[in-house]
Amino acid sequence: MPPPAVKPKPPQKLEFTMNSLRNTTLSTGDDSMYFEIVTRFWHSNLTKINKFDMETRELVTVAEIEGLQSGQTRVRFGGDKGQWLTAAEFLKYDSDRVGGTFQANGDVEYRWKTHHGRFQLVKSDDPEKKAVAEFHPHKRHFFVFRMSKHAFFEVQPIPEIVEAIDKFIGTLRFCEI
Repeated sequence: MPPPAVKPKPPQKLEFTMNSLRNTTLSTGDDSMYFEIVTRFWHSNLTKINKFDMETRELVTVAEIEGLQSGQTRVRFGGDKGQWLTAAEFLKYDSDRVGGTFQANGDVEYRWKTHHGRFQLVKSDDPEKKAVAEFHPHKRHFFVFRMSKHAFFEVQPIPEIVEAIDKFIGTLRFCEI
């Protein structure tokens, strides 16, 4: 009798707590991935993306985005030790398409696109254009009342995207879903 087929890992669900990308939390059900996106009212031109480190039990700043209101947008990864990049250096916008491309860890390039009305992240060199992450919008009761389902990202359990999740979340603020 042949051994049982190995079942692929299910995609992870990064759920938004709020509808605003300025102040929200993205987390999985077991909090193995927990990100906080914060724009303070006294620093309305600076957005910080913090990640919860499970080993040290503290929030670590993984990215900062500055100048979204002034038009001189720049981003920094790696906290205070990182260097600032302009938005044009980090995210190359496509003039004829929605979204843009960005370079992640290990020189892997990803592209934001829309497919059947859904916002997706795909590898640029993938011939099948299979989504690595897909956005699912929130749903409301009768389209106006409280949310019946929070918005979430369905992220495939691919090691490259798990390593580049900081940059993936950092580009969300630029693309403004």
